[in-house]
Amino acid sequence: MIDLTIHPAPRRAAIRRARERGIVLPTFEEMKHPEKISPKIKERLRHVGLWDLDSANLFRISWKNAPQPSGGLHGGVNYFEIPSALSGVRARIVGLVGKWFPTGAHKVGASYACLVPRLVTGQFDPTAQKAVWPSTGNYCRGGAYNAALLGCESVAILPAGMSPERFEWLSKVAGEVIATPGSESNVKEIFDKTWELRRTRDDVVIFNQFDEMGNHLWHYEVTGGALEEVFQALRGDRGRVAGTFFTSGSAGTLAAGNAMKDRHPRSKFAVGEALQCPTLLKNGFGAHRIEGIGDKHVPWIHDVRETDLIVALDDEDCMALVRLFNDPAGRAYLKGRGVAEEVVDRLDLLGISGVANLLGAIKMAKYYELSEDDFVFTVFTDSMELYGSRLEEMAEVRGPYDAVQAAVDCHAHLWGIKDDGLIELTYPERQRVHNLKYYTWVEQQGRTLEELQAQWYDYDAYWGKLRRQAGAIDRLIEDFNRESGALEQLV
Repeated sequence: MIDLTIHPAPRRAAIRRARERGIVLPTFEEMKHPEKISPKIKERLRHVGLWDLDSANLFRISWKNAPQPSGGLHGGVNYFEIPSALSGVRARIVGLVGKWFPTGAHKVGASYACLVPRLVTGQFDPTAQKAVWPSTGNYCRGGAYNAALLGCESVAILPAGMSPERFEWLSKVAGEVIATPGSESNVKEIFDKTWELRRTRDDVVIFNQFDEMGNHLWHYEVTGGALEEVFQALRGDRGRVAGTFFTSGSAGTLAAGNAMKDRHPRSKFAVGEALQCPTLLKNGFGAHRIEGIGDKHVPWIHDVRETDLIVALDDEDCMALVRLFNDPAGRAYLKGRGVAEEVVDRLDLLGISGVANLLGAIKMAKYYELSEDDFVFTVFTDSMELYGSRLEEMAEVRGPYDAVQAAVDCHAHLWGIKDDGLIELTYPERQRVHNLKYYTWVEQQGRTLEELQAQWYDYDAYWGKLRRQAGAIDRLIEDFNRESGALEQLV
């Protein structure tokens, strides 16, 4: 469970900071149902850009933001249904769109849910401590952004091999940016840096997305709720949830799969990873190019016991489709093959990990032989707005893109994709993956064997209680807001 023990003195300091800077905190309920947000906040949002460093943007931590760069309020859930003409499968594949969060990615929600319980209980003092955000990319961006909105300093940690866009933006928002060796799959190097900071500095608090249960809870409540809303809007008379598919970065988004399985017990829950680093698939290792997913360990917050399928994704498939979906020659080829123009024109809503999620959903649909009545849900975490440099790099290395290469990429890496590189998990296979947590979390990161066992053998006492904490956190947020008086100060 998330520790909600009150620390009075730091809590008072946090309340003073909120009062002085006019900071109001959204609840889980408001992130799920933004129609409940105060009219004062809504009026303020009309004058604030989506990426502005304005604390009002905390109330844009929602899947329901108006899809516009400035002044938007809220509407329905932002989603993108991929038609069969593009996917090549009969199943209805639907992804929630992350582009319309502040920072352009949904990780801003996960980072908020990690920070806010400690803020409202006084376990983190924004006037005296710095928030440290270890990440393979978007989480540290979201964390640094939220820290700026909440009036506290931050330290962003991410691999040196991540896209230049991430570093350029972080240099303007985070107080400190630390680049660790390697790329997406070098998570241990990030963990090593956090331990160095713990040993050498007394002014930092680590918010490690891979073991922070606020990450899991936010996706269970907010992302899971958004998926269900979209399903109810689209289902018709015969629709059914066949499954959910998410790549495993921090494993936070996977909690939305748990939420959908709770609502639709016959549905399947699949997790993806890079074929070049098949840790879940076969205890393997390696490096890959699918930015935003981290590997060579099983995140502490991954509920392995409820996972049905592991799917390995070739990073060459992902990178080929990134070019197909975004180069003018690739888009022209897709339109010529019958993909609707309005679909092709939205394909830049899928960043690299979004393309990986699409491919995983396609593999899942092929493996289970799903029909047009079956829905597979995923998320398009971020957009190509964050990866323009990768397109430039591929053009430089591979040369100009043309209709011939577009045809090759479309047929080899999309319509020709097979249901290979996957395992449907039996009970012993689930246990095998779960047991891999021991080597990272008990041996290296200070977790206890008893808690590791509780995740497996005391399932409801561990995961069930965690997933019922949103209401208690909301009450603490409401008390915090009431004591700060920041909402009443708004004109």
